[in-house]
Formats: sequence, C-alpha cells, structure tokens
Amino acid sequence: MHEPEYLPHPLLRQRVRDVASGTEGELMAVVREEVRRVCGDPQYAPIAYIRMPSGREHTAAVSNIEATS
Repeated sequence: MHEPEYLPHPLLRQRVRDVASGTEGELMAVVREEVRRVCGDPQYAPIAYIRMPSGREHTAAVSNIEATS
C-alpha cells in the first residue's frame, strides 16, 4: 500500500461544510489516499479531513466541500 500524500488546498484551516452530509468544521488536511484496488492496481482519491466542533474528525470527498461564512 502506498503512503498517503498530503495535498495543498485553498480552504485549509478554514470553516467548511460537507454538502453530502451537512457536517461543518475546520478543514484540517487533504490527503491522496488509496481507496480501492481494481485488478491489482491501486485507485487513489483526494480525501478531506474536517474537524467538527466536538473535536472528532469526519472524512469527505474533496469535491463535496465548500466554504461556510
């Protein structure tokens, strides 16, 4: 398995919302992670890590996050 790769993102350390779940919090990291294997070949996706006010972190597809005011 390949090591996760941290990616830059313009909303890092800002308040965001996961539009799929409605979860809101601070975008802590965007990481390129292996999500599955197809015919033995790894498939990767950028995953957003959102820290909620409770301190717990939620993962979401990067394409599903948006800035909140």
